[in-house]
Amino acid sequence: MGQIVAQEKIVIPGQIVAEGMDYLPSKGTFREGERIISTVTGILKVEGRLVNIIPLKAQYIPKEGDMVIGAVAEINFSGWQVEIGSAYPANLSLKDATSEFIERDADLTKYYDFDDLLFAKITKTVRSKVIDLTMRAPGTRKLGPGRILRVNSARVPRIIGKQGSMIALLKEKTNCTIIAGQNGRIWIKGENIEDEMKAEQAVLKIEQEAHTEGLTEKMQEYLEK
Repeated sequence: MGQIVAQEKIVIPGQIVAEGMDYLPSKGTFREGERIISTVTGILKVEGRLVNIIPLKAQYIPKEGDMVIGAVAEINFSGWQVEIGSAYPANLSLKDATSEFIERDADLTKYYDFDDLLFAKITKTVRSKVIDLTMRAPGTRKLGPGRILRVNSARVPRIIGKQGSMIALLKEKTNCTIIAGQNGRIWIKGENIEDEMKAEQAVLKIEQEAHTEGLTEKMQEYLEK
């Protein structure tokens, strides 16, 4: 019979997490004989027979369909380059920038200027080196002044919650507009600095305690103090 041998939920590289052939190695693990061993520091998650390790620290790897927050880093004749926290900048072409027709010799800073923050959708990736964005998908927008938090991109699903439940709770209890990019950037805008700081502290708390159970209930309690 196979068994999970790791006693703690958080494991380190080289640690034996399971023994026997009943379990199958998945993300963050490999098999050596009858043992399954972790390759990263992360949270042990067993789904049926699959043994996964969710990394505690992970560089963002862009994926088609991701909604990301990025800053305009470069402007050229064909469009904009946007820094999204991955190894390579993303490209925003003239045709994907707006529903308006943009003339070739137009002043592109009228649309998006240097350092403007964009909430955009990734439409295409090629080996994480070529990354194409669009600002024509539902939900995409140029972001105004606000706080930007950088969190571990692996924690973003926990910050959003199932069907958006966690982020809806944060918005309700802090009176802030909160937008979460899957690249680990969170934009927060409130009526005052106190609300923004409350939202920021709550997001950081979720990031730190993402591996714990009953987190939604804990956050409800925390936000109602």
